[in-house]
Amino acid sequence: MHPTALSLLQRRQLLAATLLPPLMGACAGTAAPAAVLQLAPSGRLRAAINFRNPILASRAADGTPQGVSVDLAREAGRRLGVPVELVTFASAGQVVDAVKQGSVDLAFVAIDPVRGADMDYTAPYVIIEGAYLVRQGSPLQANDAVDRAGTRIVVGKGSAYDLYLQRALKSATLVHAPTSPAVVDQMLAQDVAVAAGVKQQLEADAARLGGVRLLPGRFMVIEQAMAVPKGRLAAQAWLSGFIEEPKAAGFVAAALRRHGIEGAAVAPPR
Repeated sequence: MHPTALSLLQRRQLLAATLLPPLMGACAGTAAPAAVLQLAPSGRLRAAINFRNPILASRAADGTPQGVSVDLAREAGRRLGVPVELVTFASAGQVVDAVKQGSVDLAFVAIDPVRGADMDYTAPYVIIEGAYLVRQGSPLQANDAVDRAGTRIVVGKGSAYDLYLQRALKSATLVHAPTSPAVVDQMLAQDVAVAAGVKQQLEADAARLGGVRLLPGRFMVIEQAMAVPKGRLAAQAWLSGFIEEPKAAGFVAAALRRHGIEGAAVAPPR
């Protein structure tokens, strides 16, 4: 395969392969031509990297992307035999929009039925926790006490926590921040009672700001998966086989350790 683009002949050959049932070589290491075409239609794998979820990705000291999602994207590209282009974003909502528009071929997102209208998922590779944060003097002491009339909760617009809370809350009111890392600052600036988000992000904010605390435990568990634009069935089938190997072989666990991630667990086998 050409390092930057597929030739017209290659495209025709790969497209023809999509007509062969069943999908052959969907497992990692034996990618079917149809899977390669759907995952790298431009000749490279365009992987969405979300810097606003510190469990998945962050910037190294030199500014380059790092994290478990970066490691998995590069490993997928290596096995497919295509170069990887890391496309960075500032929020999960921006990643979802990019998937809808077809400007990325692979995303690392939380499984959610609303997002499922526009993308197809693998099984999860990492499980993380959603938590609440309040002021030190808040009367709230438990997660199940938050959903009360008059309680306002700041959450990152379009985040997995936002989508979940929109379905789960009965009485409390959501206030949207532009991104998940902005929720605590907005909570304090607008005198909102509660901030909701990734537990690790909230812990970092608590250490940075002081005067706030996390409620014990978690209010939800989030399953992080790989996803492709809706309808790329060969790509989804190959990735579903691929992701089970890094989970079972310790690749994901080692990546979490290498990048200093705590509080996230490797998802169980599919």
